[in-house]
Amino acid sequence: MSSTVASPMSTTASSSSGRKSTSFTPELQSMMFSLGDARRPLHETAILVEDIVHTQLINLLQQAAEVSQLRGARVISAEDLLFLMRKDKKKLRRLLKYMFFRDYKSKIVKGIEEDDLLEDKFNSNNTNKRQKLAQDFLSSIDQTGELLAIFEDDEIDDVKQERMERAERQTRMMDSAQYAEFCESRQLSFSKKASKFRDWLDCSSMEIKPNAVAMEILAYLAYETVAQLVDLALLVKQDMVPKAGDPFSHAISATFIQYHSSTEPHLLGQSTSVKTSLDSPENTPPPTPTPPASAGQQHLGKTPAAALGNGGIGQDSTKSKQRKRKKSTAACGIEAQSDAIQPSHIREAIRRYGHKIGPLSPFTSAYRRNGMTFLAC
Repeated sequence: MSSTVASPMSTTASSSSGRKSTSFTPELQSMMFSLGDARRPLHETAILVEDIVHTQLINLLQQAAEVSQLRGARVISAEDLLFLMRKDKKKLRRLLKYMFFRDYKSKIVKGIEEDDLLEDKFNSNNTNKRQKLAQDFLSSIDQTGELLAIFEDDEIDDVKQERMERAERQTRMMDSAQYAEFCESRQLSFSKKASKFRDWLDCSSMEIKPNAVAMEILAYLAYETVAQLVDLALLVKQDMVPKAGDPFSHAISATFIQYHSSTEPHLLGQSTSVKTSLDSPENTPPPTPTPPASAGQQHLGKTPAAALGNGGIGQDSTKSKQRKRKKSTAACGIEAQSDAIQPSHIREAIRRYGHKIGPLSPFTSAYRRNGMTFLAC
């Protein structure tokens, strides 16, 4: 395990140039929407997320290949990935639960009755295939009993709970068509496109290739990396909203300001131009003069002929309403774009996640190699 691992932000360009034409950008946009992003996530944000996830998985595969060589194995198996995740108990518990439900689903497909499934869960003699594999390996490296205790731990996953609550809040104002799109997005995963996922990771060029179970775990870790990027980006986005009366609101990260001003000037320019066009004094019509009260009473009931003819006040009001409607539509489009996660939010989340101190320090990875922090383990 002596390979040099660079930061995911510095190897983005190299990973993109060395990768094949296979891309998960459309799928990632749908995944990000189901995880809490706007209904139409930004394409550039999805590209950045794809580069980060791809870089992380490639480096994770390199580390797993080294562990596999140390074991004398010819393929990358689930044991190698479990070994890399052994220090993060919460994420390891989440992975073990996923492996159990994969066995559960495969047995349902085979047509086993539900009573037998419940017996398999508690019967140690007939343990699930993937869960048995994980339990045997963790028992072989566990000297304190902490890893085996994860199998008996029924603690509520706070991260999963927060994602579920966010999804519930997200769907409150949806109509039937939007909710159907949301449900389809939640069903997307890397494991459902196994061959494309293998091509995306370029597994055919590897000397030590991952087996089927390892590919399932990698697909799961890829989705978890996307989910964690969205989680952290939403925290950054919330943190960047100025709060009235907050004495620390001025202390916005200088790195975020630099990214925000350098990577998204077109968004800032659009929003500024729209605001100028709406509030500019040149575009504001002069106020209508108010006649005296006596004059209003004298001419009460008399309507000028121009107000009823062609080109009168009625037609002018219709045109003004149409102009206002067009302006509001453009403003809503930019507002929806600004509600989406920006690339600057992703970069700032990665920057904070890589620090050992700060508001995100309790969520940072326990497994670090030469400056790179793995999001999935």
